[in-house]
Amino acid sequence: MANYNWNDRIPHAIKIEHLTPDEKHKLIDSDVFCILPWIHLSPEPDGKVLPCCIGKRSMGNSKTHSLEEIWNDTPMKELRKNMLEDKKSDACRDCYEREDNGFHSLRNGCNKTYGHHVKKVKLTTSEGIFPKTNLIYWDVRFSNICNLKCRMCSSNYSSRWYDDDIKIWGKEIRPRVNIAGRHDDDVWQQMQEHIPHIEHIYFAGGEPLIMGEHYRILTNLISMNNTKVHLTYATNLTELKFKNQSVLDLWKAFPTVGVNVSLDDIGDRLSVIRSGTDWAQVEQNIRDVKLECPHVNLTIGPTISIMNIWNICKVHRYLVDQNLIQPGEFNINIIQNPEEYRIDILPLDVKLKLKQEFEQHLEWLRPLDPSQRSTVGFESVINYMMSTDNSALLPKFWQTVGTLDRIRSESLLDVVPELALIEQYRQ
Repeated sequence: MANYNWNDRIPHAIKIEHLTPDEKHKLIDSDVFCILPWIHLSPEPDGKVLPCCIGKRSMGNSKTHSLEEIWNDTPMKELRKNMLEDKKSDACRDCYEREDNGFHSLRNGCNKTYGHHVKKVKLTTSEGIFPKTNLIYWDVRFSNICNLKCRMCSSNYSSRWYDDDIKIWGKEIRPRVNIAGRHDDDVWQQMQEHIPHIEHIYFAGGEPLIMGEHYRILTNLISMNNTKVHLTYATNLTELKFKNQSVLDLWKAFPTVGVNVSLDDIGDRLSVIRSGTDWAQVEQNIRDVKLECPHVNLTIGPTISIMNIWNICKVHRYLVDQNLIQPGEFNINIIQNPEEYRIDILPLDVKLKLKQEFEQHLEWLRPLDPSQRSTVGFESVINYMMSTDNSALLPKFWQTVGTLDRIRSESLLDVVPELALIEQYRQ
């Protein structure tokens, strides 16, 4: 990793000299083009089919239409057409915002990883139609099954939120368990034809390590001797077994596995921010993965919000000091929605104090992070926090906190006492 630039745009699997000028522009120079609409769809538990997991516009509904029908329906055609014309699309605004603040974006990451498929793009018609292709990159949220109810989440991605929804709204918002597709096995059946062509599967949720579909996919790949597939995960890592089947035993069959642990804090703070988490168990599970599956690339993926920004530098140092990760294995994400959890809602005086703390942390980190992955993340947090004043959202933050504290019999302020610095902004 010493010579690897985490935030550049150079594709991995094709040499630049093998690209035409137009292909090079798309992958490296364009601030709009993304390869995903040519190799990927992302079905969600509620039926929405997104162009990617952070897409802001639905391309269709998997509860009423097949993925093949959605592939060249009007929204996908328009998205491809815009990209070919270097026009921005509202569906992609999260990536634009991340890039504007220096973050590693999904768009840039996928162009680097799957840039070798760019030569297929020339088959696209002027209307944005692309011949049905094999789905190279999978990110299928088969259901919302989860064992946690994180404060920044919702019942769309966590079945544990069901009872809270009823307490908040006085009615059912969606089924406790929401399944993508027209019936329970629909999306799974549609994906069968693509299994021989998969390059990469991204498992998220819900919580993928307690989903039967996850184990079904891995056992099928093993039985087909197709274990060269690259597996990556966003997981809370609270469980390593499902119905007595160990995920560690399955991972041993796959040479390339990346596990990004969704860990925003530690101790009591974590158990309130990601309600239901047992930090001691997660810490032990991290050690078990490193011991039994040393080939797994395990990173920590905190989602930075107004709830954990106060402690995140200390958490990073703790994880490094405990030999749970190396300094560069801290893969920072940022909350953009729900809007009341964004860190740019903080008042300026608080932002300046946090900026100073982050800059001190970066002085320690930079010489220890050859790939600059963690460094870029912390630098981008500062940029994101300072670039916009959304402090008008502070009363909404406290309103949301009050609602969840009441129905969960918790107190976020008790476990995150730094929030007292902004308590004056309650309405």
